[in-house]
Parts: sequence; structure tokens; C-alpha cells
Amino acid sequence: MGKGPGLYSDIGKRARDLLYKDYQADHKFTVTTYTSTGVAISSTGVKKGELFLADVSTQLKNKNITTDVKVDTNSNLLATITVDEPAPGLKTIFSFIVPDQRSGKVELQYQHEYAGISTSIGLTANPAVNFSGVVGNNALSVGTDLSFDTASGNFTKFNAGLNFTHSDLIASLTVNDKGDTLTAAYYHSVSPLTNTAVGAELSHSFSSNENTLTIGTQHTLDPLTTVKARVNNSGKASALIQHEWRPKSLFTISGEVDARAIEKSAKIGLALALKP
Repeated sequence: MGKGPGLYSDIGKRARDLLYKDYQADHKFTVTTYTSTGVAISSTGVKKGELFLADVSTQLKNKNITTDVKVDTNSNLLATITVDEPAPGLKTIFSFIVPDQRSGKVELQYQHEYAGISTSIGLTANPAVNFSGVVGNNALSVGTDLSFDTASGNFTKFNAGLNFTHSDLIASLTVNDKGDTLTAAYYHSVSPLTNTAVGAELSHSFSSNENTLTIGTQHTLDPLTTVKARVNNSGKASALIQHEWRPKSLFTISGEVDARAIEKSAKIGLALALKP
């Protein structure tokens, strides 16, 4: 981990990645190529049931400026321009979607040894404004995440959290949904040599008085193959195996079964990412 507390999105991220990243029930195929000038071109296809979605994206890097353009099957064009460190610790991101005229947004991120700030504003007459800030260091940090709708004059999001990091464990506590949901997450590195780790996430909803518990683990079988598994208190168990059969080219197969409805077929997801 780098120095400083990071951004608000980093609170609990290691546990979320362990429990949810790369799990899917769809079929996904991605091919990336590079031109002689360094432009990256990626084509992605996703099959969700009987629906097939696809997009084509390009990425161009010029010094500290990265331009991403993506076009999907619904004829939407998403463009993102990122300027990395126009000043020390600062990042500027400008994004918009065509033909959505209200999608334009400018975001500023600033990371310091003892603080991390991210703020964004929509490019409309009555924009939505988002602010998140974290203070602390790479061991202990606290932060908040706010969204304000200038059109209605109301806060649409109010979250807060804290993160504790030790040599082999990370624990976090967050309050989301305007104080309605309390979530505690835990990540523990058991063996760095085999990338073996365990994690858990417990969420409590005050409005429904319901608890959701998810626990999971990961282990590296060899330098190119990783397995993961998770289970929650609803009886759903998932597992995946991911193999890097060549540098940056990954094949992932995941499955999920519902122990409370064992008569139903298991959900199987496949993902193949090819890079030169």
C-alpha cells in the first residue's frame, strides 16, 4: 500500500475485492490490441441470458494525459480525459456521455501524506456535487462521502467510515444510506507467499433490522493460478478459479449455488481477457 490514507473509496476495498471481485454469472470476452503508436483498442462482449452487449474502447496516453473513448451497442459514447499530476498529488478527470447532455462531469482528486480528497461537479445548470475526504495516515484513517443535489437542495448521499491497517490485516467500519446501513469489513493476509487471505463483511440495516454476513477466502495454487470462495448467510456459495495463461491474459470460471434452492441449476460465469 502507498503512503497516506488514500481516497474514501479505498476504505474497505481489500475486503470487497476479496469477496466480490471477478465473481460473475455472465459470459464475458475481451480482446485488447495495441497499435504501433501505442493506442490500446479493446473489444468486449457480454452475454447476459439471451441478451448480448458489446462495446469498443480506445485508450491513448500522451505524457501525463490519458484519453479513453468507449462506444457501446446502444450507440452511447463515453469519453474520459485524465490529467495525472498537473501539480504534485493532484489528478483531474473530465468525462461525458453522448447523447446524454447532462452527463458531463469534472472531478478533482488530491492525495497527500495525511489526507485524500475527491470532489466532482456536474456540468449542468443545477449540478450534482459530490465530495469525499479522508484524513489520517496509512495505518488509521477516517472519512466521509457526500452528494448534494443543487436542483432540489437535498443531500442525496451521506456516508462515513474509518479504516485500520496493520501489517497483515485491514479492518473498516462504514455507515451508508444516510445512516441506515452499518457495515463492518475485515481482511487478513494469512500467507503472503501464497497470497492466502480471508475476509468477512457484516452489514446491518436499521430500517429492516436485517443482517447480511459474507465470508470468503483466496489462495494462489501457483504463480499463475488463483482460487477464491465465499458464502453468505442466505445460503449462497460461490467459487472461482482464475488462470493467467500468458502475461495479462486471464481465464476465469466462477459458479454459484443456492443451498436453500438446491433444485435450481448452478449459475456459471466465464470471462476471457486476451492481451498481447
